[in-house]
Amino acid sequence: MKGGAICNSPAMSDAASSAGPLSGLRVLEIGHFVAAPFCGRLLADLGADVIKIEPPGKGDPVRGWGERLNGESLWWSVHGRNKRCVTLDLKHARAKDIVLDLARACDAVIENFRPGQLARLGFDDDTLRSANPDLMVVHISGFGQDGPYRDRAAFGVIGEAMGGIRHLTAYPPGMTDLPPVRTGVSLGDSVTALYAAFGLMAALWRKARFGGSGRSVDAALTESVFSLLEGCLTEYGALGTVRQPTGSTLPTNAPSNAYRSRDGAWLLIAANSDPLFRKLCELMGAPALASEARFRDNGARCAHARELDGLIGDWVATLDVGEAEAKLAVADIPASRVYTVKDAAEDRQFAARDFVRRVEDPLLGPVLHPGIVPRFDGPGGAGAIRWPGPAVGAHNDDIYGGLLGLAAGEIQTLREEKAI
Repeated sequence: MKGGAICNSPAMSDAASSAGPLSGLRVLEIGHFVAAPFCGRLLADLGADVIKIEPPGKGDPVRGWGERLNGESLWWSVHGRNKRCVTLDLKHARAKDIVLDLARACDAVIENFRPGQLARLGFDDDTLRSANPDLMVVHISGFGQDGPYRDRAAFGVIGEAMGGIRHLTAYPPGMTDLPPVRTGVSLGDSVTALYAAFGLMAALWRKARFGGSGRSVDAALTESVFSLLEGCLTEYGALGTVRQPTGSTLPTNAPSNAYRSRDGAWLLIAANSDPLFRKLCELMGAPALASEARFRDNGARCAHARELDGLIGDWVATLDVGEAEAKLAVADIPASRVYTVKDAAEDRQFAARDFVRRVEDPLLGPVLHPGIVPRFDGPGGAGAIRWPGPAVGAHNDDIYGGLLGLAAGEIQTLREEKAI
């Protein structure tokens, strides 16, 4: 690892830079939109020094997404947090030398351009490793770095479509003509980012344990989503069964569904083991249900799920959601109302674990951020929100001057040439 506190910025003190289990890992992020930047944020949250390259001017296009305050993206405050942001026109004549100098100082590069695009700019894996043979290069793309679809355009939604998850988030066939719903966030991008981060950690562990040089990690949106489908592929291969959408429930366990309370809230109840189902029946005042042949085990309950959901729904409809939650909690049955972000932000469990954090953003003022996942104990720190998403080019002087050692005059020339 390159290690050490290398930033002259007061935003990054020696103490702050040592926070987190990935302290000492330095990563160059050449990514935009969601997948690679989210991967970079995960690493930065755990202490890695992530240097993000953005085009001069407006920066990453995602800075213009979502709600805005004071003309600035609220999403960016989280999306870009803990990173040191520099600007660089990758097509400029000086860009290749600068990127290679950065690669020498880093342990890994993360990118999510279309396959081959970085190579056309002069930054293929071999060229990057000519500067740093130990460099790990993480590629995130729609379909992977090879195969007949490699050159197709893709975003996370395409990964969700081809990976099969969008088919399963629909209502059961015949219920509605509305299109399959999406999750409301960029699920395909985020899942792929997690796999990419995991792949990088695996590559670094392998090198640390067995030696060797740098290697490449290839994470595809389509494959990352496809990998979430549990037994669907095995069922198809063995039986020819094509898993169909089931709305708010699953075909593999029951009861596990959403039920409308008396005051109009949706309540999720997951009582899909035999002991839990017996508890639920007792709570509903109908203990004999658990002994009926149609509900005696999970297989029987799945076969009669519609009838069972009707009975549970009738019971929930007699209670306000808070009352139902309290009864279910006493009975130790997994249950929760469907939270909005307001519910989550005000929840005492998230508060107790310091997961909803108030952060002072120089561009926005005080804002709320989600905390760090996962948590760690022991030495080395657990990760921290060291700073929110910075302004475009906020760390140009720190990186180009402090890390690469360029003179102030050289940096000014790069600015005048619109290279940075």
